[in-house]
Parts: sequence; structure tokens; C-alpha cells
Amino acid sequence: MTGRTVFRQDGVIVPEEVLQGFAASVRGNVIRPGDEIYEAARRVWNGMINRFPAMILYCRDTTDVIKAVDFARTNKLLAAVRSGGHNVAGNAVCEGGLVIDLSLMKGIDIDAASRIARADAGLTWGEFDQATHLYGLATTGGLVSSTGIAGLTLGGGIGWLMRKFGLTCDNLLSVRIVTADGQHLIASEEENADLFWGLRGGGGNFGIITSFTYRLHPAAQVLAGMIIYPADNAATLLRFYRDYISLIPEGLTTMFLFLTLLPAPELPERLFGMRAIAVYFCYTGDADEGLKAMQPLRETFSPVAGSVGVMPYPRFQSMFDLNAPPGLLNYWKSVYLDALSDPCIDTITEYAAGMTSPLTQVHIQHMQGAVSRVPEEAMAFSHRNAFCSLNIVSKWKDPDESDEHVAWTRAFAGALMPFSDGVYVNFLGDEGEERVRAAYTPDKYAQLSALKKKYDPENFFRLNQNIRPARSGR
Repeated sequence: MTGRTVFRQDGVIVPEEVLQGFAASVRGNVIRPGDEIYEAARRVWNGMINRFPAMILYCRDTTDVIKAVDFARTNKLLAAVRSGGHNVAGNAVCEGGLVIDLSLMKGIDIDAASRIARADAGLTWGEFDQATHLYGLATTGGLVSSTGIAGLTLGGGIGWLMRKFGLTCDNLLSVRIVTADGQHLIASEEENADLFWGLRGGGGNFGIITSFTYRLHPAAQVLAGMIIYPADNAATLLRFYRDYISLIPEGLTTMFLFLTLLPAPELPERLFGMRAIAVYFCYTGDADEGLKAMQPLRETFSPVAGSVGVMPYPRFQSMFDLNAPPGLLNYWKSVYLDALSDPCIDTITEYAAGMTSPLTQVHIQHMQGAVSRVPEEAMAFSHRNAFCSLNIVSKWKDPDESDEHVAWTRAFAGALMPFSDGVYVNFLGDEGEERVRAAYTPDKYAQLSALKKKYDPENFFRLNQNIRPARSGR
């Protein structure tokens, strides 16, 4: 490591001996440019992100995290925090600074009798679900099993169990957090309650969570699967779906997708390449009741394929993994919709019919149920009364096609603005301060800004969907 220095973007230099002293002080591995694994270590899930950090620390424990925060703050280094690295904006890696990587911190303790799990921040949802499934328990997690538990929880946590058990953040009981001044605190309803309020929906703005404590629920088996239809009557089907989901029980969470059918084991070869509609189901409860609730969509239209059955929850929770491999170029836009009006449906179906990449999908995730029953003021997460969240998930492989796919995505999102009622922070790309504000009510954003001033007045944690510290006098 001789002869190397760290340069920040403004030209500040950290001497080599300081770097080596830091590397010798931590238990985890320090990776730097020129090291054999640097190229792989600097990559994140979204292939559009191409940044070159000066250092990557794979933390072994909380002490490593504290030392990393102190080192970056003292030396005025930009710091990024990485758990699963799935965020589409690529905030888990930085240019010319320090990446504090938690992916090796994977401890989990489960108290089955109390239905509580304490989980380290480096776990993915697949790892978490496999561990809790041994006891027939689960909590609301993401749609892709390789997503890290940390980022999804802090942004809210939309997932397959949300209409029955609430969002991930609704099931969070406490956290351990390293703040910008290097303190290691507990935040819960009883301890540092203001910070706990902000962490549930406020993203990574207030510190680095080293462990989460969750409430668990019985969910060993679910009735789950999908039904696939041709896309030629998309508007009619989406209108039917709108009315259908207004009447379904809370145990049933559904998602409506526009997609191109790609080769998959469960699909007949004759369907490969077809534009289609898919409705995914996850029912928690009695299977016969679940089948009854699904029946209208199975009978009213003529599906071309599909499979619904009782299965272990982790199996269904990983069903989208094949559609979300690392390294694809991803560009997303997202909105909450407070209704699916006829004009809104016409707009959605018009743009979805012109998808520019066969890898792209449009997801409409029905919310309500237990999500909407939590009081709006209970935590930072906002827009609880949204009818659904719509996510334009644009994906492709060839960088030469980027302009075309990005332009279509932006045009689609722009056309949805008249129908929009905010945005889910976890689906935001690098879209600027106004879109971050749209993830919260105005009063909550002001409260979060004041909380940021209290816990991170210098905005040390700024590689996130950033909430700036409130200014003096405000």
C-alpha cells in the first residue's frame, strides 16, 4: 500500500501513514484501488453506477463502524454506507471517499416465544427469512431476497405481508445506531424516541444502524403465485383489478405487472417474448379462504398461464430474484397514486404498451389494509392512505440504449404527475431535493430536518435521499 493517498473531490489529501494506521486499527478488511478485489468490491447492484471509492472497509463489528465514522469525519472524507447495495440511486458507493460496508455483519438471534428477532445490518432478506422460517415466523420484507434488510427497513418496507402485518418499519421495535459523532445509541419508543420516529421512514439520514429488532408473525406457509394474461386488454383488466382490490381481505396482498415474458421454468416456450399482464398474489391465512378471494381474477378473464399454491413464505419471497440480477442497467421512477381513475389507467396502459426494453416492468403494488391503519403521525413514513405505489422499473443491458430507455421512463413518470400523491423514498433514484420532499408530508419533512440538525448538524450522512439539517432560526 506504499505510495498511495486518498484524494477527496476538493483536493484534500489524507497522508499514507494515516491510511495505514486506520487499516491497522480495524478488524475488518480495507480494500483500496489496485487491490485484487477492488473492481468487484466497488460495484453495486445497479450497473449504471460506476464510482471509484478511495477505500472500502468491510466492517466486522460495531467497533469497526465507529472507527470508520470517526476516521471519515476527522479527515473530511465523503462516506457511503452499504448493506445490500440494492438501492437504485447507488448511494451505497461514493467517488473518492470511504465505503463503510456492513455486509459481513450477519448475526441473528430469534426469540420464538416472544416472536422477536434481533438482526445485524448486513443480512439480506433471504438470510433473515430463512432464519425466522425455522420457527414458522416472518415479518414484512422486500420483493427480492438479495435486498439488504437495512435500507428497506429505514425507508419504510413495502412487501408481500404488508396488508396483513404492516410495513417493515411498523414492525421495528428498536435499533442500535452509530451517529455522526461516533456515539453508539439505542433508539426505541422508550429510548431516544425522537430519533426512532425519524428512522422509521427517514432513510439513512441519521446514522448507521448496526442491528434491528423486529416483531415477527406466524407465516410459515402462504398461498401465493401469479396469473398471466395477454396485454391486449390491459385497460379493461386494470379497471377490473382496481375494483377487485377494493373488496379483498387484508390477508391478501397483490401486485399488478406489465412485462415481457422471458424464459422461465414455469412458462410454456410459446409465451417467451410476449407482452403480458401478471397479477401476483400472497395470502396469509386459511388457504381455502385465500382461493375464494382470488377467484374473481381467475374466472373473469382468460389467463394464458399461472400457478397458485401453498408454499413456504421464503420461496415466494424470492420468486422475483431471477428478474433482478446484479449488473443490469437500472433507471426507475415511482409515484404513489391515491386512486386508479379511468384517465390514470389510460395513461398507464398507453405508456406501458410502448416499453422500450423487454427487461422493463411496471409494478402497481396495492397498499391499504394494515398499512393505512397506523396513524400518520406515528413515524416519519408518509402517505399511508395511498391506494397503491407505481414503480417504473426500467432495465436493459446495452449502455448504447440508455438514452432511449431513460427518455421513455421520464416521459411516463411525467405523464403520471397529475395523478401522483407523493413517492416511496426507497424507489427514488438520484432525483434532487424536491422529490425527496415529496416522500413526506410538509410537516414531517420539517420535523425530519430539525431532527437532522440535532443528530447530524454537519450533514455527514449525506449520501442518501438527503434531508438537509434545518437552518438556525427556523
